[in-house]
Amino acid sequence: MSGKGVIFAILSISIGIFIALKIQIWKVSSAAVLPTYGEIPEFNLIEHHGGEISLERLKGNVWVADFFFTSCAGICPMMTEQMTRVQEAFRNDPRVKLVSFTVDPERDSVWVLSEYAKGWGAVNGKWFFVTGEKKKIYELARLGFKLPVDDGDGGPEDFIHSDKFVLVDAKGRIRGYYSGTDHEEVDKLIRDIKLILKGK
Repeated sequence: MSGKGVIFAILSISIGIFIALKIQIWKVSSAAVLPTYGEIPEFNLIEHHGGEISLERLKGNVWVADFFFTSCAGICPMMTEQMTRVQEAFRNDPRVKLVSFTVDPERDSVWVLSEYAKGWGAVNGKWFFVTGEKKKIYELARLGFKLPVDDGDGGPEDFIHSDKFVLVDAKGRIRGYYSGTDHEEVDKLIRDIKLILKGK
């Protein structure tokens, strides 16, 4: 092999190694560009099929949470419609889950949530509609998800209404907040989910 051939071979190998390292570094660091706002505490509630839903069950998945109620005629239908966009974007990716917590558990029974889920085309095993004790749900929203809502005790007169979608990574860490009524914000959410998945 001529001198030029040797130099070309060395350069080709060097470039190949550089590109491979660059890809690995990007995979490791891609999700790191998103901030971390805290960790979700353990919880045990009931999903719309009557089974238990918990942080432990969700760990290992990237998931999006929101807080809504089925009788809401204001922002909730808009939020649920945007959540269907997220579901569709990751319909065939089992690593992504959606979790919608009711803030009106007295009315939103398992049966009511099940019918609501059917009406919106929720995919079984991907999108969970969650109910349970009001005090536990409200503590989770305020202290766990750190939603910017007024103080309260989870009593009969207490009420939470937030338009935020919350992005949670596979380790249970909060990685982003997005307006669930804003199409462009939800586009960003979808991009950020992909970013985290690439960094897994």
